[in-house]
Formats: sequence, C-alpha cells, structure tokens
Amino acid sequence: MQTQPTEQLPLTDCRFCSLISKANQEDPIGTAGTCDHWVIMEIPQPWSQNLFQENPRIKPLIGLFQLIVKHGVKLRPMLIAPDPDYSQPGFTRVLYYYRPAKMFSQFEKQEFVVPTNDAINLVTAILKQLMQQPNELSKFQQYQQHTSHIRELMVCTHAQVDLACGRFGTPIYRRLRKEYAPASNGKLRVWQTTHFGGHQFAPTLIDLPQGCLWGHLEPEALDLLVKRNGSVSQLRPFYRGWAGLTKFEQIAEREIWMQLGWAWLDYLKVGTTLVKEEVGQGQEADWAEVRIDYTTPDNSVSGAYKARVEASGEVMSALNSGKEMELKAVKQYRVSRLVKVK
Repeated sequence: MQTQPTEQLPLTDCRFCSLISKANQEDPIGTAGTCDHWVIMEIPQPWSQNLFQENPRIKPLIGLFQLIVKHGVKLRPMLIAPDPDYSQPGFTRVLYYYRPAKMFSQFEKQEFVVPTNDAINLVTAILKQLMQQPNELSKFQQYQQHTSHIRELMVCTHAQVDLACGRFGTPIYRRLRKEYAPASNGKLRVWQTTHFGGHQFAPTLIDLPQGCLWGHLEPEALDLLVKRNGSVSQLRPFYRGWAGLTKFEQIAEREIWMQLGWAWLDYLKVGTTLVKEEVGQGQEADWAEVRIDYTTPDNSVSGAYKARVEASGEVMSALNSGKEMELKAVKQYRVSRLVKVK
C-alpha cells in the first residue's frame, strides 16, 4: 500500500491547480472519461467561462445535448478556435467522431465545412441521428471533407474555465502548432479547444482519431507523443487513458500498453468491468476486476487480459485554480494483477 508523498506542495506556494496536482504526484490515468461520440465545432475566441450557455449560436443546442445524455449516449461536445491556415471566412468546420464498432482502435470521422449560417442545422442533424431520428445529414453531403488521413491534436487553452489551461496549455499548443503541424505534410492539425475536463492535469490534450487523452504534459514529451519513435514507458506519467474504455479499464489498459508497446494502439479492443466494490453514490470504489479483449487489425492474433485494479493510497489535489483553493484527497490506483487469459 503506497502512502502519500511526505512533502506535498503547500497551498500558499501556488495558485494553479495543475502545479499542486503534479507536485503531489497525482497519477492522471483513468481520468479520460468514456466517450462514444464527439461533436466538435469551430467558434471564434474569446470564449467565456459559460460559453455553451451564453453563446447565442450554441445556446439552442443545449436542450438537445441534455436530452441525448439523458438517453445514455456518451457524447462529448467541444469547441475549437478557427485557425487562419485551416479555416475559411464565412464557413464553419464541424468534426464528428464516433465509435465504429464494439471492438475498435480509433474513432471514425466525418468532417464538414459549411456556411456559418448552416452550422447549427448540421450539428442538430448529427445529434438527431444519435437519437435514431430521420437522417438529415444527406443535405450536407456537398460540404463533407475527405480528411480521414489527418490526425487532430486538441489542446485545452480555455483559461476562462481555469487559469491553468491558459497558462500551461497555450505554450504546448503553440509549440505543436508551429513545429509539428507544418512538418507533417498535411497529416497533422493542431487546435485550441474549450474545456474537456481535468484542468488539474493541464496542459491536457486529446489525440484524435485515436481517442487518447494526455495530461501534465512536458515539452520534452511532445516528440515521442507525436512521432511514436521511442519507448512508450516515457509517456506513462502523462497518459490519462483511452476514451473507448471506462475508468478502471483505462488503468488496466495502460499496463498492457506498457508491455506490448506502440503496436497495442492499433489493436481492436473492448473492455468489460467484471466486478467492482459496491460503494455509495459519489464515492470511488477501492477495487475492480476488469477484462480487456483484443485482436490485431488483420485478425491474425487475438486474446484477452484480466486485471485487478486496487486503490494504492491518496494524494491531495486542487480541482480549480485560484487565490484560495480547496484541497481534496484523491484516490490513486495500481494494477495489482495482470494475467493473459486467452
């Protein structure tokens, strides 16, 4: 059983939640959130704190978003800032990513660049499709872009939600945008995004279509993250998890990735939480048993792992930046058993 670090950062030393989280060695794994659908739309900055509720263009969509989530659809809406090199005046880009099958390795993508006046109608058509309502997407077929070959790195710089995202996300965004995107021969785009959770892990990033989330990123990790040309173990402390899995499955999946290396990211996989500790509402379980089934893209190799994930202690973390911050004890987890069963 691990104990808390003996020297944790005092509250008075810092006003950024992510610095407290990092100094106290909070592990970001398992915080990616589970997602089957992403709807991402261009909206110019500046972005207010309550952008979704206040922006007159987006406000009409709020009721539909809430209805979809109420029906159990795992949807993540996000906004990105238009980019002079990627975007067209008078037009709005909408990216829609979706889980293509129960077992998969990356999200499928549809991209549209529509006249700005049609953007909300397009997003509404996507959302209604998720509710099994008549498919109206065909009306927008002429605006669809063939960009499935493009990797999108999305960095949260939404300082109005939390100062840490602006302070630490912006330099990471700028470096990726200036150094890595131009060198990719059109295969990589880098975007500024609104908040997608976990600002205590700023700078935080989503890698699409893969669906991996990253946090506490350091500039020296970017080369490995983008080019995938070294040991995966160096990325371990920055990995928040893969959005195709739930929390305890994400924790187990990282251990498998550490063993199998980069090839693992291309494996089709699905997770199952077999059993976990029963706890009250709002409490985190101390343990869970999970199973990860996988197959290679060509179906030549398939198998499964079973893992036990257990709480290994707590660290103190701040969930928001500010002059006065409330520290909260956050459970940390480890994989106590990982067995290849198939």
